Amino acid sequence: MNGGKRPIKVLIAKPGLDGHDRGAKVLTLGLMDAGMEVIYTGIRQTPEAIVAACLHEDPDVVGLSSLAGGHMYFFPRVAELLKDKGLGGIVIIGGGIVPEGDIPLLKEKGVAAIFGPGTMIEEVVEFIKGQVNR
Repeated sequence: MNGGKRPIKVLIAKPGLDGHDRGAKVLTLGLMDAGMEVIYTGIRQTPEAIVAACLHEDPDVVGLSSLAGGHMYFFPRVAELLKDKGLGGIVIIGGGIVPEGDIPLLKEKGVAAIFGPGTMIEEVVEFIKGQVNR
């Protein structure tokens, strides 16, 4: 993990055909305001493209956002591909519209936390800091 040598680096991605990215952009700016380095990959990313960006950018955290119901495929797929590439130490967080009942399975599949609508950015910042600095 980071160990405090550089700012925490977060890669934010919107997998699938979901084109609604206001929340991802707000989170990107909020994390930057908290002193993190943030890369936003934009909308309509494939899991393979997200993992390729991780290989290139070497983030501490990957934030995935889904408002279109694809979270049960895309979030675990990104986790699987990260492990396949030897990047299993990257913390994965998710956000968007994710039903409560889906969260336990997503956590089993490698997603550390899910942040729904209305989550305060400070809560996400504190969670990330706790995960990266442990």
